[in-house]
Amino acid sequence: MSYTIAVIGGTGPQGRGLGYRLAMAGHTVIIGSRDAARAADKAEEIRAKIDGPATITGDENAAAAAGADVVLLAVPWEGHAELVTALAPALRGKTVISCVNPLGFDEHGPYGLTLEESAAEEAQRLVPEATVVGSFHHVAALTLWKTQGPVDHDDVLVCGDDAEAKALVMDLATAVTGKRGIDAGALRLARQLEPLTAVLININKKYKTRSGLAITGVKELAPSGIGETV
Repeated sequence: MSYTIAVIGGTGPQGRGLGYRLAMAGHTVIIGSRDAARAADKAEEIRAKIDGPATITGDENAAAAAGADVVLLAVPWEGHAELVTALAPALRGKTVISCVNPLGFDEHGPYGLTLEESAAEEAQRLVPEATVVGSFHHVAALTLWKTQGPVDHDDVLVCGDDAEAKALVMDLATAVTGKRGIDAGALRLARQLEPLTAVLININKKYKTRSGLAITGVKELAPSGIGETV
């Protein structure tokens, strides 16, 4: 099934990569930014990279979210609450995917911030009429942008409290990596998934690579998104 997906923060590396992958898979993508002209420029950059038909446009954040079936938040943690609150009218009644990682940085590198709730939980609290799912935290932005084929070494972990919304996002994982997403539990598990990104960034820096997560012990997922463990 094809969706119209707004990528809020689509001018950044992660948003650009996710927008590229989703458009390449046949979804209609709207790149969102605080600046509509910048969003349009980024949409054109992504469109030019795709060899074949693709529908991708750019608009200001609120307009992008209003015109979408699914909204993906790929924005920095700083200013997250303010942005989600401003977008609330456009998010109500929709599936909202959060790949926001609340990280801090110091002389020792990135680390997960100690918070009372995850970014995904904050978005759900601020817009209770939306259905928030946490996912796509750990797929490297450069991998998404520079690799055209499947991302074999990356599994997409999906957490949320609504089974239908999780199944939708698990399907979208195929568009991004070529593999089905993995159900990682309730939305509260985003508290563990989000800061784990700091670990991967440190690994990347240490070993000069683009690391990812691969989950072992899970059989190939059925089309319904239901997997079995061994």
